[in-house]
Amino acid sequence: MVPEWAVPSDSLLKEFTDSTGITVNINKVDWDAIRDKISIAASGGEASADVVEVDWSWVGEFGAADWLEPLEVDDALKADMPTISTFSLGDKVLAMPYSNDYRIAYYNTKQFEKAGIKSAPKTYDEVYKDVKAIKKAGVVEHPYPLVLTAEEKASTGLIWTAYTMNDIVFNEDGTLNEASVKDALNFYNKLIKEDLIDPADKTTDGKKTYARLTDGTASFLTGPTSYISNVQNPEKSKVVGEVISILMPGKTGNAKHTMALPEALGITKFSKNKEAARKFIDWYTSAEIQEKLNEELGNLPTRNSVLEKLVNEGKITNAGAMIEQAKLIASPFPNGVPVYYNEMSNAIYNAVNGMALGNLSVDEAFTQMDKKIKELIEENK
Repeated sequence: MVPEWAVPSDSLLKEFTDSTGITVNINKVDWDAIRDKISIAASGGEASADVVEVDWSWVGEFGAADWLEPLEVDDALKADMPTISTFSLGDKVLAMPYSNDYRIAYYNTKQFEKAGIKSAPKTYDEVYKDVKAIKKAGVVEHPYPLVLTAEEKASTGLIWTAYTMNDIVFNEDGTLNEASVKDALNFYNKLIKEDLIDPADKTTDGKKTYARLTDGTASFLTGPTSYISNVQNPEKSKVVGEVISILMPGKTGNAKHTMALPEALGITKFSKNKEAARKFIDWYTSAEIQEKLNEELGNLPTRNSVLEKLVNEGKITNAGAMIEQAKLIASPFPNGVPVYYNEMSNAIYNAVNGMALGNLSVDEAFTQMDKKIKELIEENK
């Protein structure tokens, strides 16, 4: 059971069946409905499917409920596929990532040059100074696109900002690291107060905020890897040939880590075909098939070896820092994605949005999310 973007072609499925004798029946389901279908079936001791889509944000919930069969994975594969850490709880791997999406930075070289800036920023302080100079030079009015509306992208945005700034977001006990999160909130607040973000970012859908990079109204972005291709697509971009990807900024230099928001496949605990299910997952996430799925579906490989091969062969263009950044993928959650992630995310994005709208100070925004997360930790002990 997978969403549309994970369905392989009939010819690929035939290859699998011919080589293994295993027949695959694909149940294509809207992404928003998959989580409920898995939970309803599992609550009744049934398998919604043998192999199921697993989003990174579901790992804590599914792991705590014991709905997924742990997968044995060797160290070599973990090294080639660092996003496995996102789907791990302790020493258990609960799903195998098949489609990558990690955070990387972008800057518009033309706009930076117009403002007299000759090199790409490596720290958040440099980013702030650069976008301020771009605005002052009249190149772009609101050069930094920042998701501030009350939605999931505002939560993950704050998490990866704090993580890339200070290498920590959550303490070992699951509470927020106050110094790091306040550091990120202060950076946000500075951009807001100095009118470096578009006021519409406070209420606009996050996708539209990201798209300011491609329509030329923003100069710098930390965001999804999909914009590596989007900025070069004339149908989606007004800045073809101007934007390149660079390593994420950090505190004193480029960030030591980045965060991934990948998709994976797992085996349901109640599956009666676990051996066949594992063979399918191994095949689907193999180097050969990841390369073919990139061609068929545009899925970004989770194996760094495959990603590097596609870049070197010119099948992925305008790669910039793509390969180097992929090698720095790590999880900001020291104990894995928590079971209460959805409630925690809600607390984070509401506090971020409240600060953006001027209803909360930095300290008040932190206190609001911190209090809720501590309550969630107590409730789930």
